Amino acid sequence: MTKERLITLIVGAALGASFIGLRSCASSEGSAASEGADSPGEEASWTCSMHPQVQQSEPGACPICGMDLVPVRAGEAELPPNRVVLSERARSLAKLRTEPVRRQARSTEALTLLGQFEANERTLRTVTAWTAGRVDRLRVNATGQRVRAGQVVATLYSPEVFTAHQDLLVAKRQVDRLRASPAASRQAAEAALEAARERLRLLGVPDDALARLEGQARPTRAVSIRSPFGGTVIERLVTAGGYVATGTPLFRVANLSTLWLQLDAYESDLSRLAVGQQVLVRVDALAGESFEGSIDFIEPTLDARRRTVKVRVQVDNREGRLRPGMFAEATTVAPAQADQPNPLVIAHTAPLFTGRRAVVYVEVPREERSTYEARTVRLGPRLGDSYPVVAGLSEGERVVTRGAFALDADLQIRGGTSMMTAPDDGSEGDWDQVAAVSPAERARLSPVVRAYLDVQTALADDDLSPAKAAASALVQATDGVGFSGAAENVWQDLAAALRGPALRVARADTLEVAREGFEPLSEALIRLLARFGNPLEDSLRLAYCPMAAGSEGARWVQRGEVVDNAYFGASMLTCGEVRQELSQGAFAREAALASGSP
Repeated sequence: MTKERLITLIVGAALGASFIGLRSCASSEGSAASEGADSPGEEASWTCSMHPQVQQSEPGACPICGMDLVPVRAGEAELPPNRVVLSERARSLAKLRTEPVRRQARSTEALTLLGQFEANERTLRTVTAWTAGRVDRLRVNATGQRVRAGQVVATLYSPEVFTAHQDLLVAKRQVDRLRASPAASRQAAEAALEAARERLRLLGVPDDALARLEGQARPTRAVSIRSPFGGTVIERLVTAGGYVATGTPLFRVANLSTLWLQLDAYESDLSRLAVGQQVLVRVDALAGESFEGSIDFIEPTLDARRRTVKVRVQVDNREGRLRPGMFAEATTVAPAQADQPNPLVIAHTAPLFTGRRAVVYVEVPREERSTYEARTVRLGPRLGDSYPVVAGLSEGERVVTRGAFALDADLQIRGGTSMMTAPDDGSEGDWDQVAAVSPAERARLSPVVRAYLDVQTALADDDLSPAKAAASALVQATDGVGFSGAAENVWQDLAAALRGPALRVARADTLEVAREGFEPLSEALIRLLARFGNPLEDSLRLAYCPMAAGSEGARWVQRGEVVDNAYFGASMLTCGEVRQELSQGAFAREAALASGSP
């Protein structure tokens, strides 16, 4: 048991004990077990607030912890295991407060990060020795010096180059002496000259240097090493008098006209950072001045010890006032993205946490008494006084923002699926598989969902041919969808689950066969809506009919508010009920929509 779960259990137990008073208040109004165990004609039930699995027919002490048993209200057995019903007086005593799930403008709160300047790795170059030898002289002998392209940075003494150069000069003089000789002699001399040139080339002498060597009168003892590019020396790797091999690095050179600012961002800050985002940079060495830059890269891995991620900002430094190694402070503002709707949020007091899991209590509308449903949700990192909703809630639903612990304690006493009796972290697989995609990426699924809706409409109209055509279009639509990263893995599993049933509908020769394929097709589409959310601008409805699938119950997705039963068509077109409405971007509550569940 985690530390968080243990603390929550203790707090819940205390609240559960205090909530017994609320239960007795509700009983006095006749909305619960009116007289506890004394109501005639009713079988009493008693339980323990700490151990709800204990159920006895008479009062007494809990055999596990010794606490006094409390009465269970009459009729509670008929309640779904995730719901709590209160009378108005009990609701008032609990001081419950609810607020709607709403959309909130994206945060423009400034975020300040600290970091250090480094050389732009894209401009780093290494000057190497093109031949082996002894370093006679360093023309550039300190870091920080600027060099031009083609500038001599060092001279070497190379016995091999000296010998090969001497052979080159001898071969050249031989060619000059034999200009008037027979052709065979001239050709032999020219071959020897070319062989001497090739030897120098193999030693690493570039062609321009080879031409200069060939024009000299005496063999050279000093071999010049030139920098092929300009920039600032940021590292000197050799000293005068040292011996180097061919290809040994001599200097590292960088162009400092642009610098990288490496910032440290905590994992909680990542939701407010994006590549391309503009930042304002200030350094202590240049007080009162600021520089502009943009986020160039966010590292994909987290420093497990410091819990930070490196965020790279590229800064213009053509004036040369910034230097690698300087400390800097960067301030950024999270921009509102016009193509994305504002996120759904709930108050920070609404969720109950047990590790990574979050439970909220949602007010059930259109009930005679105040009814609340426990629902597992997925939330983003906290932003001020609210949490963004990733999955599990729709806009307009009312969540309990005060008194949720009291509701959870009551549910625990009754033995329902409260926060304390729900599975531990990681067992709620649905939320772990929610694909984190942008609205633009989610929209790629629109053709798939529209093709499914065409199948649903055609089957509700008892029209086989359009249903088959729409199912074929759905199969083709799945081939045109693609994502990157983890979202692609989630999509490939869903695409396989969609194609099989869709092909079955497309090849059906009767409405009955098509409807048999429509059931697994609907289940696959509901999983899609649970992982990716609704990609359409229109709202969708998730419906359920208990008579479908041989009276075992089946689900489907439709556009309209009125039940449009695709399993029965005209014979029972309105059989069933709509269980959830999905606005654009909202996620299906897959577990809560299981057949037969409320």
